[in-house]
Amino acid sequence: WPGLRASLSLVLGLGLCGVPYSGPDVGGFGGSPSPELYLRRLQLGALLPLFRTQAALRAGRGEPWEFGPDVLGHARVVLDERQRLRPYWVTLAQLAHRTGAPYVRPLWWSAPEERALRDCEDAFLLGDSLLVAPVLEPGVTRRAVRLPRGRWYDTATGRAYEGPGQVLVDAPLSRVPVLARAGAVLPVRGADGGLELEVWAPPRGRTGGGLVVRDAGDGWEVPEVERYVSRRQVRGRVVVQRDYGDGELRDVKDPVRVRGLDAEG
Repeated sequence: WPGLRASLSLVLGLGLCGVPYSGPDVGGFGGSPSPELYLRRLQLGALLPLFRTQAALRAGRGEPWEFGPDVLGHARVVLDERQRLRPYWVTLAQLAHRTGAPYVRPLWWSAPEERALRDCEDAFLLGDSLLVAPVLEPGVTRRAVRLPRGRWYDTATGRAYEGPGQVLVDAPLSRVPVLARAGAVLPVRGADGGLELEVWAPPRGRTGGGLVVRDAGDGWEVPEVERYVSRRQVRGRVVVQRDYGDGELRDVKDPVRVRGLDAEG
């Protein structure tokens, strides 16, 4: 368990030092983890840039099916979500290449003046849109999460929380808490395998947005950075448009899925 916590600190530190693409050995490099520890390592690793299972030659087996049917079932969910977020990973990779901004960022990234965020070392931002709160201790099924300013949605339950502040959220063995920033426009993989825009509703009368860089496939062509804006009208309707600059907004061509509308406000 201490190694699990250290791995997060290492990835955060490397990102701030100009090495955005890193990740620990999922399952641990040496020894034989318990099913719980293995699963918590897998859940964290799937939300870090470099994700692969690896262990020392004489270490125990590290495949998900070696830890029983419950772990295997939860592992499938973890891997499916990693694939669903693939377009977001592609976008973060391009932005890291172009700007140096790491995929994985400390909570104080957008508000370094806030002391409470600077002191938080057990959660992180994945890009601008997602906040990940991994489970780093055994036996935990709920945990406190420090939130930056603004509204955040629990992506599993849809419940809305207001920051800044600290909230208590469920963290069952099947998942770790992941929260989405209100107004975020996330590129994800749709049910048909194509790109879909997942939009987390802004509060009424407020706006949000996000960047999308599509996978250009083979070749050397530099993909375009697409900017999207979201806004929630006073009556509650969420509008999503692509921003072409100079005030030119157009309707989007990709499928759009709006989430968070059931939350209060």
